[in-house]
Amino acid sequence: QVHVIQSGGGLVQAGGSLRLACSPSGRPSSPMGWFRQAPGKDRVFVASISWNGDSASYADSVKGRFTISRDNGKNILYLQMNNLRPEDTAVYYCAVRAPPFQGVYTQSSDYDDWGQGTQVTVSS
Repeated sequence: QVHVIQSGGGLVQAGGSLRLACSPSGRPSSPMGWFRQAPGKDRVFVASISWNGDSASYADSVKGRFTISRDNGKNILYLQMNNLRPEDTAVYYCAVRAPPFQGVYTQSSDYDDWGQGTQVTVSS
């Protein structure tokens, strides 16, 4: 069984920054992504990255503010979030796709394993 452990998140003022991290056991070098779910809304795509980090995709709402990256040597995925806005407030989830896939995926149904979620709250 794959365990996806998330860390980071918290409370920040608008314009501030936070970094989320995610580490999946048993899924080294797999495509990964971040999704978020605001209260009363569906879970939506935020960013994703290929198995080797060469390709990435972002939701329009976070382009230019968020950066997804990975360190395969440490098996850690990151989401650097800058210039945060109140509308970024949500529970953020890390997702991992099982082999043999290697590309960039933006649908939640593409992913096989999920982290526990971490709260990000941006105050105005």
